[in-house]
Amino acid sequence: MIQPDKHPAFNGLAREAPGDWKMILTPWTVPESAGTLGLLSKFQQEEQMKRIMIWIAAGSLLAALAIAQEAKQYTLTDLGVVGNAGGPYSINKSGLISGAAATTSGTVSQAVLWYSGVEHVIGSGLGGPNSAAFGVNELGLTVGEAETSVYNSEDFCGFNAYGFPSSTACVPFLWQNGVGMAALPTLGGANGVANKINLQGQVAGYAENQTQLQGCPVAQFLPVIWTHATIQQLPMYAGDQVAAAWSINDEGQAVGISGPCSAFNPDLGLYMVDSHALLWENGEVTNLGNLGGDGSFGGNHACAINNLGQVVGHSDLIGDTTFHAYIWTKVTGMKDIGTLVGDFASLSLDINDGGTVVGDSFSSTFSSRAFVWSDGVMTDLNNLVPADSALYLLQAININVSGQIAGYGVDGNGNLHGFLATPR
Repeated sequence: MIQPDKHPAFNGLAREAPGDWKMILTPWTVPESAGTLGLLSKFQQEEQMKRIMIWIAAGSLLAALAIAQEAKQYTLTDLGVVGNAGGPYSINKSGLISGAAATTSGTVSQAVLWYSGVEHVIGSGLGGPNSAAFGVNELGLTVGEAETSVYNSEDFCGFNAYGFPSSTACVPFLWQNGVGMAALPTLGGANGVANKINLQGQVAGYAENQTQLQGCPVAQFLPVIWTHATIQQLPMYAGDQVAAAWSINDEGQAVGISGPCSAFNPDLGLYMVDSHALLWENGEVTNLGNLGGDGSFGGNHACAINNLGQVVGHSDLIGDTTFHAYIWTKVTGMKDIGTLVGDFASLSLDINDGGTVVGDSFSSTFSSRAFVWSDGVMTDLNNLVPADSALYLLQAININVSGQIAGYGVDGNGNLHGFLATPR
């Protein structure tokens, strides 16, 4: 067992081979002859009855397991105060979490890693004050955004907008223990962001070129994948001005968004309207569709993709007055998974290889609560943690293959904290 504060990421790269994250379930079927016992010999009847009793017992066991799954409870670990724009953004299968936390002064955002509840600051290492870590893979390689010492007035990463003074360029980074933080290349522009990294070391994100679109506050930014620090631009969806790759799985499939450039969108963290939810695969881009809206209210967004190719995100409904969480597959297309009972809107932010989805659900006044969705049932995560927890869980951001959930909540004084919810 890895001891607290001794994750391999802090002692050099872990040499951990990827495991099989898939579970194959064999469905039970009722014997066709169950209703024709009178036509069978006594021996056949006895044998058939044994089979039926086994089937009934197995069905009861599966039902009990389903009930147990619905009643799954979690222990809660408080990761500490993260500030107004901080939080845990990614968790790998060993429980290493990447994210951002404000300094005690509240004026600087720092890229951090958490392990066993202990925070480790890894940024900034590129000369500027602010940084955030958005992704970490199984080897502890970590990616995100960090400011440099080079003057830039765009506030591309939105640090100023979130209350962290900023006047320099913000670039994508890759961090490795023992090596430190290194900038990843852009498409020729000053700024960019690295969002997620897979087991193979491919990084999904977006980067500026040198094109200045009319009316756009920043240079044009496009979706990219970095492989061994080499940048590759992904194809654009026809007619859109800007785009971003948001997540990538171990198969190299990436998902994200595209749309028109706009003023800074604080809910999204980009200068755009997320009009289209996209999938990039085999050098091609696919529009995943929507739930009836054009994205002008809450956006049409593909947030995450698991290793089975299942995609989650959120989409505006018809009329663009609300938005719902969805799950998308190549077989079913985009499926609305609804909201918590009585709520107005929802976001699905991540999905693990077991098909469990996490996100948050909003009341009509946009008060949020974290949810976990499995087998068609959405449950308030606050109902699955100890009743005496000091935090109210607002948003579940990421879930790993073990079912550990990272997100943020609020304490009784209104301070935002990161949390880790671990299945009991």
